[in-house]
Amino acid sequence: MINPRLRIPLSAPHVTGHEGAALAAAIESNWLASVGPDVDAFEEEFAASHRTTAALATSSGTGALHLALRVLGVGRGDEVLVSTMTFCASVNPVIYLGATPVFVDSDPASWNMDPVLLAEELERRGRSGRLPAAVVVVHLYGQLANMTPILAACERWNVPIVEDAAESLGATTRGSGEARYAGSLATMGIFSFDGSKVITTSTGGMLVSNRKDLIDHARKLARQAREPVPHYEHEEMGYNYRLSNLLAAVGRVQLRVLASRVAARRNVFAWYDAALAGVPGVRLQPEAGWGVHARWLSCITLEKNATSVTPEDVRIALAGQGIESRPLWKPMHQQPVYQRAGYCTLGGGVADDLFRRGLCLPSSSSLTLAEVEHVAATIRDVVDGGR
Repeated sequence: MINPRLRIPLSAPHVTGHEGAALAAAIESNWLASVGPDVDAFEEEFAASHRTTAALATSSGTGALHLALRVLGVGRGDEVLVSTMTFCASVNPVIYLGATPVFVDSDPASWNMDPVLLAEELERRGRSGRLPAAVVVVHLYGQLANMTPILAACERWNVPIVEDAAESLGATTRGSGEARYAGSLATMGIFSFDGSKVITTSTGGMLVSNRKDLIDHARKLARQAREPVPHYEHEEMGYNYRLSNLLAAVGRVQLRVLASRVAARRNVFAWYDAALAGVPGVRLQPEAGWGVHARWLSCITLEKNATSVTPEDVRIALAGQGIESRPLWKPMHQQPVYQRAGYCTLGGGVADDLFRRGLCLPSSSSLTLAEVEHVAATIRDVVDGGR
C-alpha cells in the first residue's frame, strides 16, 4: 500500500483511463467469477503478444510459479537451483512442494543468475547423477538474465527452466533475429501484475509456455483439479489460483499500453542518468548487451572508494523529502528463514555486495522530469554533504 504522505512513491499504478469502462462492461455481462470471456481473451492476447503457444491467467505471480514447478514434476526430495538475488516469492513455491532451493549468485553484468556458476554446478551434478529438478532464473528489476548460456547449460543436461519475469514484463532480447520477450525463452515463464509492476490488474499473474500440455495441466490444477465429470471428482491435489474476469478486463486494457509503459520507464532512467552524471560514487544499474532493459525500477549503487555515504543515508534523506526508495533485494541466502533451514548457496559474494551498496529509486511510468530532478538533487546533496 502506498503511504499517502509520500509525494513520490517507488512505483505507482498507472491507469489508462479506460479501465473503468472495461470493468463496467464486465459487470454488465454478469461474468463476475473466475471464468469469463475477458479471462479467455486476456490469456489469448497475452500469449499472442509474447509469441507463446498458450497462457494461463492466475491470481498472482507466486501462484503461477507454484503451478509451473508442480507441472514440471518438482516434488519432495528434489532440488531446484534459484537466483539468490530476488524476492522470496521466487523461492517459496519450491518449498511449498517439499523441494529444496539451492541459491545461485549473481552475474555483475546483469545482477541476475551467474551462467558460469550454473553451468559448473550442472556439470558437477550431472556427472554424479544428482541433477536438479528445475532451474528458476529471475529477470531482476526489468533486465534479462544472460539466457543464451543458461539455456545451453540446461539443455545439455535436460533440466527445465522457469523464467521468473515478474519484474521484467516487456524486457526483450537484443541482437540478430527477432526480439523475444522475457518469460518466453525457456520451458515456462511467469509474470506478475501486482500494483507496482509495469502493467497491473491490481493483483494477478500469468503463466506461459510453448507446451500446451503443461498449460492445460496447470489450468486444471488452478481450478482445484476438478475432473471433467458432472459431479466434483478429484484425482490430484489442486489449488484456487484463478484470476477473476473483472481483473482480466483491466489486464486487457493495460496490456495494450505495455510498450508505452516500458518506454516511459526507460525514459525515467535516462533522466536519472543525466541528472546524476558526475555525482561522485553514484552508478546506475548497467544494461547488459544481450537485452533491452524494461527498467521496472531504476537502481543505483554507491562506490565505497568514491563516497562515504551509504544507501541507508540516501534512503533516509529521500524519505525526509517524501520520496520512497528501497534497498536492493536482500539475497535469499541471507534471509533468516532460509538460513535456519541450512540451504546451500553457490557463491553469494556478488549478491552480498550489491545488497550493501544498492538502492531502488522512484520509477513510476507517470513520473515527471521535475520529480526525477528533485530525487536526483536530494541524492546529490547527501553525497556532497558526506565528502
